[in-house]
Amino acid sequence: MVAFSKLSSYGLSFQVKIISSLLKNKKFLLNIRDVLTTEYFDNQAHQWLIKQIIDYFDHYHSIPTLDILHIEVKKIDNEVLKTSVVEQLKESYKISVEDAAYVEEEFSNFCKNQQLKKALLSSVDLLQSGMYDDIRHLIDQALKAGMEKNLGHEYEKDVEDRYREEYRNAIATPWKKINELLQGGLGGGDFGLIFGSPGGGKSWSLIALGAEAVKLGFTVNHYTLELSEAYIGKRYDACFTDISVNIIQQHRSTVEEAITKLPGKLVIKEFPMGKATISTIEAHIQKCTDLGNRPDLILIDYVDLLRPNRVSKDRRDEIDDVYIATKGLARELNLPIWSVSQVNRAGAKDDIIEGDKAAGSYSKMMITDFAISLSRLKADKVNSTGRFHIMKNRYGMDGFTYNASIDTSTGNIVIDDNEIEEDDIVIDKPIKLNENFNTFDRDNLRNKFFELNALK
Repeated sequence: MVAFSKLSSYGLSFQVKIISSLLKNKKFLLNIRDVLTTEYFDNQAHQWLIKQIIDYFDHYHSIPTLDILHIEVKKIDNEVLKTSVVEQLKESYKISVEDAAYVEEEFSNFCKNQQLKKALLSSVDLLQSGMYDDIRHLIDQALKAGMEKNLGHEYEKDVEDRYREEYRNAIATPWKKINELLQGGLGGGDFGLIFGSPGGGKSWSLIALGAEAVKLGFTVNHYTLELSEAYIGKRYDACFTDISVNIIQQHRSTVEEAITKLPGKLVIKEFPMGKATISTIEAHIQKCTDLGNRPDLILIDYVDLLRPNRVSKDRRDEIDDVYIATKGLARELNLPIWSVSQVNRAGAKDDIIEGDKAAGSYSKMMITDFAISLSRLKADKVNSTGRFHIMKNRYGMDGFTYNASIDTSTGNIVIDDNEIEEDDIVIDKPIKLNENFNTFDRDNLRNKFFELNALK
């Protein structure tokens, strides 16, 4: 392949993609900073953007945010240039760079070639003067240009990065108290787990998490290994419309209207339990990414049903392998992953489920970043109530327990903001069914439940 001698030969679209990558990928900028210069770009607006990126990175060791660039744009005196910069900036953030890896590699090679050409031209004068050591040094520096320079998080230099709100790219949950404990929600690379007994509402909790993310404008991939894709879809329909999943079939027009108002995207994919591995899920995520639909949040219902990559005589070892691979996938893709898991028989009878009641392997607690349990006894299921207990939290305090109102017909889950003690638990007697509707009178029930616990 013949390398172009001018960046303009690649076309305007390619140059916009370069700027887009520089504004979104710090690792790319870090690696080519020593060879990046405005002179490679012909467009004046592009030159201005590249200069801002370079100046900000040299000072703060980070990429300028859109807010910072907006402030700098206002300082431009030339109105024609200002308008052009604004348009190019919009295009850079709007464009979806599916071929980012190729663009970044090609631009890096272009910059290296330019540096090598400069070194060779400068060597002519040095050769005539017999300065061979200088020639060797010049060529060596040119060959080292653009090499991998990512040392990790450099503590002294990266203060700006770790104090940015978007540093973890946290995605909020539907529950204010959980968001406070998680410093905004589950972030990129985090693995969250919800423990509970069979039929206790764990899967509905995942639906609530996914629905909230879609409402916030994120793209969600929901992987199911128990229920069908269509039925999971109906559960989301029920959650978005607050119509019971048992009668949602009769309200298709309401569902279609609600879907048109959702800012985010949802992909539901079913895999057979015991057949799919974490690599299967990774391959599907890559397929979505290749088609321009990269997810922001991953939900797996549930990880224990995935097949381990290696067979072991001890089931606990297999479970550990699956959980470690899931955490590794979250970290590698820099995506938050939520899943659910069962508790053992003893845990299913507890008012508050502690970490020692995890079924299969206690290592699940060690691997995950955030673990929460959902306890629902027989009376709770009748009353649409339950208790969430914070089992583990890498981002704050844990050990708290909160009352919750849980509607397992719509996924409407409300967690009380006030912490409760074990002695304060009130499990009320069953409440009769509403005669006019084939469901519980949720509003009255929720108010009564929280009032009883407040009185305690």
